[in-house]
Amino acid sequence: MTTDSPSLPPFQYLITIQPLGLLYGSTGRFLSPENLVGRSGSQFPPSTAVLSGLIAAHYAQHAESKQALDDILKPLCLAGPFWQWTHTADRENIYVPTPMNCLAKLEPQHDATDVSEGSLVNRLEWDGQSWQPISDKALGKPEGGTWVAINDWKKLNEWQPDYQEPTVYGDPWRYTPHLHPYLMENERRVDADRERGSLFLENGVQMHPETCLVYLSNLSVENGWYRFGGEGHMVELTCHPISAGSELHKLLSHPLGKSFALITPAVWGSNRLSYRSPRLLKKGDKSRHQLAEINRDLAKLWDVATLITERPTTFRYRLGNRKNQQGEDVHQPNQPKVLSRGRYAVPAGSVYVLQDTFPDHHATWQDWPLDWFPREGPSLKRWGCGLALPVSGALP
Repeated sequence: MTTDSPSLPPFQYLITIQPLGLLYGSTGRFLSPENLVGRSGSQFPPSTAVLSGLIAAHYAQHAESKQALDDILKPLCLAGPFWQWTHTADRENIYVPTPMNCLAKLEPQHDATDVSEGSLVNRLEWDGQSWQPISDKALGKPEGGTWVAINDWKKLNEWQPDYQEPTVYGDPWRYTPHLHPYLMENERRVDADRERGSLFLENGVQMHPETCLVYLSNLSVENGWYRFGGEGHMVELTCHPISAGSELHKLLSHPLGKSFALITPAVWGSNRLSYRSPRLLKKGDKSRHQLAEINRDLAKLWDVATLITERPTTFRYRLGNRKNQQGEDVHQPNQPKVLSRGRYAVPAGSVYVLQDTFPDHHATWQDWPLDWFPREGPSLKRWGCGLALPVSGALP
């Protein structure tokens, strides 16, 4: 942990995204006619890279020059996705992924339109040799991908077998795949002459009507209606300041110590290989391509004692204009940006236990230097890579 590069301004705003209908829930892979009933490439909620594009497009309308726009966006930092109830009085009580050392079970749903609810059934602690459950009761396979309120984060770490709280929830959305027609480029008519047919499968997603998506930001955005995600679905965006006395603000400012959980996916490593923890990057050194083993000279920045995680998730985004072989900009209006290289991310909810605590100048995620994060265009810290909160309950 010897690197020391500037970081980004802390989060100051909550951005809520209220869908005005369906949202897009796909990475955009082509589905063959033989796979029309599948959900190949489904991905939801939209990543912070999508919100970053929305913010960039918004400020581009008011910036006097490209340099002025770059100056505005350079310190941008986002994190998410999360969600919350729209009827809650506490706007900052957002729902984040449950740490994987907290095992949960969801109750059976009686109505497919409801959000599944459940509770914790066990908690794992690291005793220095292995993960041990604090309860010996056999409870079957726990649920994955649950969510817990940020105001209940402390209860997670203090949970005991006789506790009823906190309540955990399943995903507040459901996929509603439907066939969508290809339109002609110059007319709003179905393109019936396509060799592959005139229909494709859109992985539409319907949010529960009393929920909305939430992202953290250090840059404000005007309230209003925007196009968000694939297929340009309309959403209502609202920006709220984060109060200094909220539980969210306290947790983001609390030192991580030796054990912490990711609440957003984390991409670590170079542009060539992904890892489960940060590496000391050496970007721009072309001599490294002659190494017998890829990245063997990249030193680990964390001394990880143990890690609870699952299979990695894919991470990809669009950024930058298309160029020809001469390097000239040939990007057309409304044309999708260039697709980045694919990476693998440590999934949200993963729990790390380190051999030593972070030093004071790296005590919180917001203090972590940009050198720890991969860079392709901007640093991936801009999009909240690996946002972490302390998990004292992972240790006895």
